[in-house]
Amino acid sequence: MPFTLRRRLVASSVAALLGASALTACGSSGDDGTAAGAGPAALTYWAWAPGMDKVAALWNEGPGKEAGITVTVKKQASGDDLVTKILTAAKAHQAPDLVQAEYQALPTLVSNDVLADISREVAGVEKKFAPGVWQQTTLGTDAVYAVPQDSGPMMFYYRQDLFRQYGLTVPTTWDQFAATARALKQKAPDKSLTTFSANDAGLFAGLAQQAGARWWTTEGDTWKVGIDDPATRKVAEFWGGLVEEGAVDNQPMYTPAWNNALNTGKQIAWVSAVWAPGTLTTAAPDTRGKWAMAPLPQWTAGARATGSWGGSSTAVTNDSKHKAAAARFVTWLNTDPTALAALVKEGGIYPAATAAQTGGALAEAPDFFADQPDFYERAAAIAGTTAPSAWGPNVNVAYTAFRDAFARAAKNRSDFGAALRTVHDTTVADLRKQGFEVAE
Repeated sequence: MPFTLRRRLVASSVAALLGASALTACGSSGDDGTAAGAGPAALTYWAWAPGMDKVAALWNEGPGKEAGITVTVKKQASGDDLVTKILTAAKAHQAPDLVQAEYQALPTLVSNDVLADISREVAGVEKKFAPGVWQQTTLGTDAVYAVPQDSGPMMFYYRQDLFRQYGLTVPTTWDQFAATARALKQKAPDKSLTTFSANDAGLFAGLAQQAGARWWTTEGDTWKVGIDDPATRKVAEFWGGLVEEGAVDNQPMYTPAWNNALNTGKQIAWVSAVWAPGTLTTAAPDTRGKWAMAPLPQWTAGARATGSWGGSSTAVTNDSKHKAAAARFVTWLNTDPTALAALVKEGGIYPAATAAQTGGALAEAPDFFADQPDFYERAAAIAGTTAPSAWGPNVNVAYTAFRDAFARAAKNRSDFGAALRTVHDTTVADLRKQGFEVAE
């Protein structure tokens, strides 16, 4: 994103996202007289991942001690709460040195001039990540605003025993997926292949990403919104058709009813991401050892692409007086084998670095998938096919509009295309209200 565009958007974005909130922020560490690339440097890191303080301790006791660079982790809430807090702190020039940022939050932070371009400090690091993952930290420019930390490549999970019982074949295309859903309904009317859930826009965004959607892009100083593009319409019409005919359920995920449906076999599959085993462990405890994972169905037979549902990065803020030192820690945190193993063990994350996605801490399959010993080998192959995504400065508005419009459409089994247009129009209107230039 051009620097002029970032500057132009600062005032309007801060006003809209912060509202009347205020806080006492922790200031960045260090002083102007300290050399940026060397110690001593005391850095503050805002993060929400579990156990991040234990990972930072490994740095402080090892390479950080040698370099004179210490990192203190301050636990934060995730999602919009953290975005609001970091914007408030940056407005007062008191942002921390480092922040854990979800990929979809990066454009908002960059637009508000919160994040530093660390492309020089992390040169060559991009080779350690899948292109589709790394692309999310560059926003389509030569600048680098973060280093990927974890990712959520999407996959297809299914009950092996029930697929065998009903004579179903694991679908490799979305057409086959629809046929499988209909076949199950014919054989067991009280069961559903899966559900379409409107309570997590990230799932739908990942499916659209796989289909080739680019929801936010820029041309010069102008934003282009593509939420209602052909790729996304294809996804919406596909799922809307299945919901309308009753081939899949229309109830939201992460409810007691959804948990019970998975646990009792009322739903026998789930389109999810690599972190699904942890959810299944608590949502469907009686089904341990009965599930298997496969690549996401494709829109074209023989294609290999997946979307991403979740994931975060580590960024350096413009308020940091030790940007090079901070970037050195960011690189260690997300590429060093010791750090990555600790992230898996302490934080339970799926590392974005490709070398850490098999072997080591991920040498064995999740306990819930003990019958699929090559789980992480297959997951790594899928992760390498992650399609590019494109985020914008008002993802929160789009996601809220999605939950509202698609919840109504799913409940009423009505037109998903109309719901998608509502999301698109709401997103565009919000951008213009904030003072963004938006192309027709």
